[in-house]
Order: sequence, then C-alpha cells, then structure tokens
Amino acid sequence: MAGYEETSLKKTNFILMERGMRITTFQNLSKYRVLVIVLAGTITIFVCRTVLAARITIPRLFDLFNAITITGSFGILISRHRNLNRQDWWIAVLLGCTVGVGMQFASLYSPYPFFGVVRDQTGQAVLRGLFTMIAVLAGLSIMHNGGPVQFHLATGNWRRSWSSIVLGLLTGLPLAVLNVIALQATYARATAWQDPAAAVMDALQPGIVEEIVFRFALWGLCWLALSDSLPAQSARLSGLITLFVHSYAHFSDEFVDSPLLALTVGMAIAVVWGLPPYILARHKGLEGAISFHWLQDAARFLAGF
Repeated sequence: MAGYEETSLKKTNFILMERGMRITTFQNLSKYRVLVIVLAGTITIFVCRTVLAARITIPRLFDLFNAITITGSFGILISRHRNLNRQDWWIAVLLGCTVGVGMQFASLYSPYPFFGVVRDQTGQAVLRGLFTMIAVLAGLSIMHNGGPVQFHLATGNWRRSWSSIVLGLLTGLPLAVLNVIALQATYARATAWQDPAAAVMDALQPGIVEEIVFRFALWGLCWLALSDSLPAQSARLSGLITLFVHSYAHFSDEFVDSPLLALTVGMAIAVVWGLPPYILARHKGLEGAISFHWLQDAARFLAGF
C-alpha cells in the first residue's frame, strides 16, 4: 500500500511539474508575441510594397514608414500631451521652422515627392516642418515617460547636448570620408565640388528629419509596444528594429530590381552607418545621432553626390 501511495505521489508530482513547464513555456512565448507582431508587420510592409511596386505605382518605403510614424506620433500627441511642457513645444516649433525654412531654400537636397503628390519645394517645406514638429513632440512625450532616447536640449542640459554633438562629429568624420569614397566607386565619377554653405545647410534636412522621425519617434513607438512584455530588452530590440527599417527604407527601387543585392548592401549600410547613430542616440543622446547623420550628408553634398 505504501508503495502504491509513493508511486501515486510521484505521478502527481510529475503531472504538476509537466503542467508547470507548459505554463512557463506558454508565458515565455506570450512575452514575445508583441515582438513577433511588430517584426511580422514590418516585414510585411517591405514584402507587399516590393511585390506591388513591380505591378503598380505605389509610395516609396520612406513615405510609408514616415506616414506610419507620424500617424502613431499624432496618436501619442493626442493621448499623452500632458507629458509635455512649454519648453518641449518651443523646441518642436523651432526645429519644425528650421526644417521648413531650410527646405524652402535648399539647392542640393531634393527629396522624392511625398506619396507622389507633394512635389513643389514649398509643399515639401510645409510638410517636412510639420512632420518634424509632430515627431519631436511624440518623442519628447515618450522620453518623459522613460523612453529609450534622451534629447538633452529639451531638458536644458547644454553640457551633455554639446558633448553629444561633438562625439557625433568625431565618430562621423572617418565614415563621412568613407561614404564619399564609396559613392565615387558606386557611381564611377569624380568629385564635383559644390557650395560649402549650401552643403552644410541642406544636410540639416536629412540629418534632423530622419533622425527625429526614425531614431526618436519611431524608436519610441516601438519601445512603447515592447516595454510591457519585454521590459529589459525593449530598448535594445526596438532600437535595432528601427535601425534596420531606416537602413532598408532607402532601397525602394533596389528591392524591386534586385532584392538580394538590396538585402546585402542594406545590411552593410546598417552595420557601418546605422550602428554608430544607434549607439550614439541610445547612450549619448539624440544630438549625437543628428550630428553624425548631418556630417555624412554634408560631405556627400559637398562632393557632388
């Protein structure tokens, strides 16, 4: 009888252990559900856009992700506007006006027509300035809620802000030279020097707008999506997702013409020119990522690319 009770107890313990393992496994899988949804959604956008672009006229990847990010940012602005202070609004307006006025007078930077509709320079100036303001406000709201990227200018920490800018420039200088050399080899043509003042001013367009939209707002939105289920890994995972989205969004036409080449070159760009601003933004602040990006484009505009 004792042997029977012992065997029965072992079976009960085994069943309980098995159920516990199943529950633990289910909980572990549930943790990654949001991550899987974000990754699947992102990949679906790339794949569907590429397939459709081979048959019909469809907006570029940059336009799609800009629209998604600004829509999400507007939602954050509506739902979390109480996180913002007066200084946040002033910074957003200042950066939006800087982008808008700069775009109005740009001579070396010419973005693709947004959704194929906004083609004129004034329309681009208004649109880009407005997008910048919305993305800044959403990014700051998320930042005040513990977000992954700090914008020291918004907190009045001038020392950290300037330190971040200088570090971004120092990190970006050798890669800016490498970028020009790579462009010369890619396009097989010599350098055609442009007006330095125009190169410096026009480089603010991609430097400010892309970093704020992708490295501040989109990163923050992805972080919000993952922060509950993966609190310890959310900052890193959301940053890496944003890094690859930003890098591969440059290859709208290339994905249609030669997808394998686009994947390979996009990976190289993500590692060489994507990781530095990712690390700078995460550990030194958004200003470092902006100054790094600005230097890359200032160098290529100056060299005629």
